[in-house]
Parts: sequence; structure tokens; C-alpha cells
Amino acid sequence: MRYIRYAFLAALAIVLITVALANRGAVSLHLLPEGLIGVPGLGVLAQSIELPLFAVILVSILAGILIGFVWEWLREHKFRAEATRKQGEVRKLERELKKTQNERDKDKDEVLAILDQAS
Repeated sequence: MRYIRYAFLAALAIVLITVALANRGAVSLHLLPEGLIGVPGLGVLAQSIELPLFAVILVSILAGILIGFVWEWLREHKFRAEATRKQGEVRKLERELKKTQNERDKDKDEVLAILDQAS
């Protein structure tokens, strides 16, 4: 299994390097469209940056993955909360069971109490 993982990572690295080498040209990223630059109050946001295209592609992929992870983490919150609640309930019931067994076995011989708990 370890070799399959290494082979997959090597293939992924080759693909990413190939994409990076094929897309080295610089692109200009603007924060606002050119039509909105003249709107009063939005001139502060009129920023732009020149980056290689492969950097834009890779950063976009990473941003999409991070957004997906956060989205799933938020979506699954109710399931995690329910599991935590049920786990607390199980602990409470186990404590009650142990207390009940101790009260039941209070008057018994210790050996018989141990045998009852084992079965």
C-alpha cells in the first residue's frame, strides 16, 4: 500500500511540474473589474498583481480544497454534537450500572460478586 501511495504522489508531482512549466506566463490579477474603478469609495480596492499562471492555478486549487474542508466541517457539526451527547449518555449509564451492581453485590461474598460481574 505504501508503494501505491508513493507512486501516486510521484505521478501527481510530475503532473504539477508539467502544468507549472507549461504555464509560466505572467497574468495580471485585478481585485475589481475596470468598470468599477471609477465608482467613488471603491478606488481603494483597485489593486492588481502580476503572477505566473501556474501559481494562480495552484492557489485556486488549494483555496477550493480549503473551502470544501471548512464547508464539510460546518455541515457535519450536528453529527459531531450528537455523537458527543450520546457518548456522555453512555458514560452516565455505565456509572449508573456500576453503582447498581455495587448495591446489589453489597451483601454477597466477594468471590460470588466477581463471578457475577464476569458473566
